[in-house]
Amino acid sequence: MPRKTTTAKNVLGTSLVPCSTEPMTGYFRDGCCNTSADDQGAHTVCVETTEQFLAFSKDSGNDLSTPHPQFGFPGLQPGDRWCLCAARWVEAMEAGKAPRVVLESTHARTLEFVPLAMLQRYAIPG
Repeated sequence: MPRKTTTAKNVLGTSLVPCSTEPMTGYFRDGCCNTSADDQGAHTVCVETTEQFLAFSKDSGNDLSTPHPQFGFPGLQPGDRWCLCAARWVEAMEAGKAPRVVLESTHARTLEFVPLAMLQRYAIPG
């Protein structure tokens, strides 16, 4: 089992807060966008999904809306919060389909992929 960071910071430099437990999200399925060296996909961006984004993701080969109960995955609906791969968020942003971001729940590692100023443009007011 991969080990997670215990003192994770968000993109604002403060303590990482949970993204979602309904549905349960995160690389470690702990509700937070925690990460480790084992998380090659960098599941670090806490987003609020939209119909437009879910369709984009499905068309891009990552169907997040279809349930897969054998993996404990309920399928996402618009409005669900989810720890998204940073590179996928960048792809969606470049295509004009990026979902809104919860900055307080987005892991600092995300800044390796996208500048804070860009994330702030998509931020959900907290």
